[in-house]
Amino acid sequence: MLSQITLKGFILVSKGDLSAVLRELPNHIALTRKEKGCLAFEVLQDSDDIYRFNVYEVFVDQKAFEQHQSRVKNTTWAKVTINVERHYKTSEL
Repeated sequence: MLSQITLKGFILVSKGDLSAVLRELPNHIALTRKEKGCLAFEVLQDSDDIYRFNVYEVFVDQKAFEQHQSRVKNTTWAKVTINVERHYKTSEL
């Protein structure tokens, strides 16, 4: 049986990158949610810290998660978030 992959955590965005991240975020979310194997995908700006974005992702299996990671590498999102600090934990269900 295949195991769902869940990623939880947050990213920290610099002041200089914030406007570009906010501009591209809706597109990044929409494209990811359309991916085969994506069960949930949320990136929400923290209400207490505008430079922190809380991330929650669920994919049907490791392959779907890896395909997502691969797709994102050559996107505008990858370019605008190249300098963000990523704090993630993944787990299998």
